[in-house]
Amino acid sequence: MDAVLLALASAFLFGAMTVTLRHALRRGVPADLTAFLMVLLAFGVALAAMPVTGWGGLASCWPFLLAGLVAPGLSQILFAYAVRDAGPARASVAVGMAPLVSVAIALTLLGEPAKPLLLVGAVAIVLGGVVLATESARPTHVRLLGLVFAFATMILFATRDSLIRRLSLDTDIDPAVAAAATLGSGSLVILVSLLVARRPVSLRPLAAVAPTGLTYGLSYVFLFEAFYRGRVSVVSPLVATESLWTVVLSLAFLRGHEHVGRRLVLGALLVVAGGALIGTFR
Repeated sequence: MDAVLLALASAFLFGAMTVTLRHALRRGVPADLTAFLMVLLAFGVALAAMPVTGWGGLASCWPFLLAGLVAPGLSQILFAYAVRDAGPARASVAVGMAPLVSVAIALTLLGEPAKPLLLVGAVAIVLGGVVLATESARPTHVRLLGLVFAFATMILFATRDSLIRRLSLDTDIDPAVAAAATLGSGSLVILVSLLVARRPVSLRPLAAVAPTGLTYGLSYVFLFEAFYRGRVSVVSPLVATESLWTVVLSLAFLRGHEHVGRRLVLGALLVVAGGALIGTFR
């Protein structure tokens, strides 16, 4: 039960992070700089959580440092661009399709059986993606390129989930230490990308990005705690409910900008329902 509650808490906080990320981007902070500052702040949150969850494994956390190169390193850059170009609600629904990738890996590479309701869940997720991609009343600020960034982020998130769960088995590394390791290496990857691209790096927008970084950091700590207690097939679909949370929060706080319509809500519900079926019957 702990894994379920932690996964749901992580999902809600990730949804809140996505909405606050849109606010930061609308204030003129570049997407890649926003990604760096939010991951850096999240790293600070994970460090602050260590006295609560424990310091165990601090000297042997290098596998999580490597995992951080993928997510949040590369993934958070792509996600910031996705939110910038497609908006938080639509980007989040696309990212919520991650359980579909997990199922594809399980069926094609791991030889897991194709259970009927599992396939129904996969079809529901695909239909949710189709509803999202064919949305006729899409606002003018929503660009298809943003959805491409979101789908790429989704693949990286699915890879992260499987990797974190595998690394968490039979380890003496405490969850907050593992989360801090991935966030630390992830922020370094984003910083290097900024320097290579000769983009200006400044801490001035830190206040604008602070709500995003804090919610993201807490979401990551809860995510690791959940994966330490539950299987990917349980935790990942529950975390994917962040799509629905983002749509709800966008409707509440970004209604005039996001134009959350019936098709978007339907897409989010299909993705979440598909993820729930996959998590239940995998």
